[in-house]
Amino acid sequence: MKIPFEPILFGYTINIHLILEYLAFFIGFRYYVFSRKRATDVIDSKNRLSIILGAIVGAYTGSRLMGFFENPTSNITEETLIHILHAKTIMGGLFGGLIGVETAKKIIGEENSSGDLFTLPLILGIFIGRIGCFLSGTNEFTYGSETTFFMGMNLGDDLLRHPIALYELIFLLLLFIVIYSLQKKKSLENGTLFKIFMILYFGFRFSIEFIKPNVFFVGDLSSIQWLCIICWLYYYQTISKLFLKNAH
Repeated sequence: MKIPFEPILFGYTINIHLILEYLAFFIGFRYYVFSRKRATDVIDSKNRLSIILGAIVGAYTGSRLMGFFENPTSNITEETLIHILHAKTIMGGLFGGLIGVETAKKIIGEENSSGDLFTLPLILGIFIGRIGCFLSGTNEFTYGSETTFFMGMNLGDDLLRHPIALYELIFLLLLFIVIYSLQKKKSLENGTLFKIFMILYFGFRFSIEFIKPNVFFVGDLSSIQWLCIICWLYYYQTISKLFLKNAH
């Protein structure tokens, strides 16, 4: 199979990435509905809906902002405005969604943690979306730098590159297994699973940024890496409690 994978159906080139992106939303949401039916949700349906709306607004805003900050420009033209409107990143979506959820909870006065039910559906959705990124090759900025590493692949430009999307698929599969296993532990506080997901996923993304051909840096770090640091600061108490104390 050649990458980018661009199948043709009835004379039309199929955007496999877009199809898998929509599929990721659909399957991820269906899995959330399935999980909520099987779990005891401490948040009532009205407040849960408000939280979901907060997550959607925050995720949309955050994904667009971070999409711009990955490669910002001071020359605002019609072309760059279109680019800004279309640029998006899952990292900004996740952190923006988190801020949107917390804002919604403050507005409605909900004090219970709400993230655990979203965790596995999120991982599943990201996994499906990343399959589309991998199949898109160099058409999407989810490819790595040139490499002589044995996993280097031709992703569409006849250069051997780190297949970052493939690395992420492996990581997400392992993360899903870990979170699914932890879900069975009754001793974990409500909300802990989502925090573990955010800390580990942002840690992974911080690491792979070093093997991406980024062009915009602040203090030798990309904008995504700075967002990862902000996320770790946000979850500092959880990191200290779950990881640092156990390390000693």
